[in-house]
Order: sequence, then structure tokens, then C-alpha cells
Amino acid sequence: MFTIDLTVRNTAYPLSVQRKSAEDAEAVYQLILAAMRSGNPDIVELICEGKTEKKIAVRASEISGVQILQKDGVTTSSGRPPGFVALTSE
Repeated sequence: MFTIDLTVRNTAYPLSVQRKSAEDAEAVYQLILAAMRSGNPDIVELICEGKTEKKIAVRASEISGVQILQKDGVTTSSGRPPGFVALTSE
């Protein structure tokens, strides 16, 4: 299972959706990158394959980061996967 995490401005925790294959995860990643690059405040809507009732809709202009990680049971003591830090400069 692959998890795609989105960092959204003014939000403390990343939003996540899951995909079963690396190809599907990469397709979602590329979709989000394209939306971020467009600069338009379009809505990006994602549905989770792991939990089909989970849906996320977010303005592309509010997304500040995206990452893919393979879920293999590795977590930190806080329960979150390692390697995703949101840094902002103001």
C-alpha cells in the first residue's frame, strides 16, 4: 500500500490517501503536482483506496507539499511515518 501525503497551508497535519500500486500512487502524485503548478485555485478531489469512504477535497493553491511513501509499518514514536516535515518561511 502506498500513501500520498499532502501538506496544506495553515494545517498542522498532512492529509493522506492510499493507493494499492506504485503506478496509481505516481499518477495521483503527478496530478497533484500539475494542479500545484497551474497556480489556479482549482479543487483537487481524491478518494482513498484503503478506506473507500474517505474523500478529500482541497484547493490546489493551498497545497504546499506532497510525498509518496510505501506503507511498511515503519513509524516514529509519535505514530507518524518519518521523512515529511513542513517548513515555512515568512
